[in-house]
Amino acid sequence: FFLSMNSFDNKWKTSVLVSGLITFIAAVHYWYMRDYCSTNITSPTFFRYVDWVFTVPLWCVEFYLILKAAGATKQLMWKMIFASLVMLVTGYFGEAVYTTGSGPAVWGLISGLAYFWIVYEIWMGGASKLAASAGGAVQSAHKTLCWFVLVGWAIYPIGYMAGTEGWYSGIFGGLPMDVVYNVGDAINKIGFGLVVYNLAVQSK
Repeated sequence: FFLSMNSFDNKWKTSVLVSGLITFIAAVHYWYMRDYCSTNITSPTFFRYVDWVFTVPLWCVEFYLILKAAGATKQLMWKMIFASLVMLVTGYFGEAVYTTGSGPAVWGLISGLAYFWIVYEIWMGGASKLAASAGGAVQSAHKTLCWFVLVGWAIYPIGYMAGTEGWYSGIFGGLPMDVVYNVGDAINKIGFGLVVYNLAVQSK
């Protein structure tokens, strides 16, 4: 992503830069998570959420950048960033702080509501209408990114439920949480960036 930036005009250069930042941040954090796991033989939950606090809002920025030409405002971007942070902070509370009793279920529910607000915004809300007005390659890329959020991001709640006790305990029969998260990160962070890159190529 970084090496290809100069081959695009300014309209798409920032989008490709953000894709590079997302994958770069993930690579750095996976390096730390690998060392943490090998040293402590336990899940690097804190490092995962630090990674997501940086990368998930950047995903929201990507939606704003590709829809900017169609009239997207920074207000839309900040609303999506806020919802993503609510999703992440409450998810962390349920997974690492309030881990007993109904804690994981309650915080997981709040996190899920924030997630579904983002899903609604991009599929049926203002972002969807802007994509429809843009049409062409922008609308196609937006729809693909929407599927990443609906299906790809759904991998994370599965990991959450697999790794927390209480109401979720045992639902997935001991499915390794970290394996689920690793697969989700690989699919979403790389795939998301490739969709944006393909849009930039098509729009040359």
